[in-house]
Amino acid sequence: MADITYYVALPFLQDDDGTGIAGAAEEFQTPSSAVRRAEILSRIAGHVGALAFSRSGDPLAGEFKDAVVLRSFGDVPSDLSGL
Repeated sequence: MADITYYVALPFLQDDDGTGIAGAAEEFQTPSSAVRRAEILSRIAGHVGALAFSRSGDPLAGEFKDAVVLRSFGDVPSDLSGL
């Protein structure tokens, strides 16, 4: 199967210690849609930031390349290795 690219908007909130934690990811068909949604998510009360990223791979084989950040808004953790 050919690689598929996913476009995702991911909000960030803060836990009780002030550490940034990821919220619920939302998937989109286009990179521009993911970027627009990330900007909106970053402005919602309780969110400290958001980012849009893409990830490509073969879901049947379970093999994916590293995520590529398309754009970030607000306070986003610097370590995004978990994406």
